[in-house]
Amino acid sequence: MHEATTPGGLPDTITPLGDEIFAIDTKMAGYEGITSSYLIRTERPCVVEVGTAGSAPVLHDALTRLGVSPQDLATVVVTHIHLDHAGGTGDIARLFPNAEIVVHERGARHLADPSRLMRSARMVWGERLDVLFGEMSPTEATRIRAVDTGGEIDLGGGRRLTAYYSPGHAKHHVGLVDSATGDLYVGDAVGVYNPHTGDVRPATPPPDFDLDAGLESLRLFGDISPRRLMFSHFGAVEKVEETLERAVVELRAWVEAVRKARTSSAGDLDHAVAMVREQVRRRYRPLPEDAPADSQRVLEILSGVEGNVAGISHWLDQVEADQAADRSAR
Repeated sequence: MHEATTPGGLPDTITPLGDEIFAIDTKMAGYEGITSSYLIRTERPCVVEVGTAGSAPVLHDALTRLGVSPQDLATVVVTHIHLDHAGGTGDIARLFPNAEIVVHERGARHLADPSRLMRSARMVWGERLDVLFGEMSPTEATRIRAVDTGGEIDLGGGRRLTAYYSPGHAKHHVGLVDSATGDLYVGDAVGVYNPHTGDVRPATPPPDFDLDAGLESLRLFGDISPRRLMFSHFGAVEKVEETLERAVVELRAWVEAVRKARTSSAGDLDHAVAMVREQVRRRYRPLPEDAPADSQRVLEILSGVEGNVAGISHWLDQVEADQAADRSAR
């Protein structure tokens, strides 16, 4: 079977976005339309997001097609260390030996030694972990640079990426702004964008989800006034203000739905999941007939009702515990 190509001769999993930016579908678990990496092909080529360990060969092949040799790649940046964004970091570091690896300071040690991260992930995903993500390989600590808000990545020619700490989805999350284009690489801080419907839905996994932090990150992104939102799931979005506003509405709606479900289900998580699924399914447009059903099923696993409810419930438990502690201290 021949690989489908664009009019420019590139495979249809590589999308030119202008200004020497290319979106690369890293085909998580073999499915298209789930995880996206971005190549900024400048004097100092930079990749934002690498996808899973299983996606590393796909990303390597795409970079080769785009003229980036193993010696050329200057920087790899991951918005956070979840396995669908950073699971292939160690493999890509090995394939591109000159690249500096950039991550938020709270995630740096886990790239150098992913054993704890992998143990936690296996507890959550079980046997599905090997199929969905694969095994994260360690990255040499000397090649890792930790950043926080204001940290810069030199792209050459005066162009740079600037990091902005953006927790809520994860405590080790940064957004990245391209000084030449105004594009904002949002990771999962805005949620999951469905290019088939235009919907954006929250990504609120345990254990780090925090509503207040998430809303503050969305306000920060609005203040930045980016030209485009570059989603890791999935693609570039030009309707910035509308999408950020929708992300706020959806985040609040999901938290309120879980709050109500917990009250009516007396703490039964499965019952709460069922109630929330019924409440939220009407919020989103139906998929068109030509949308890849298998990819959508994997997206449901990554950011579906069960995972989102678990993360929101975990946060609500913490809020209630903090409130109880405050009452006891009075």
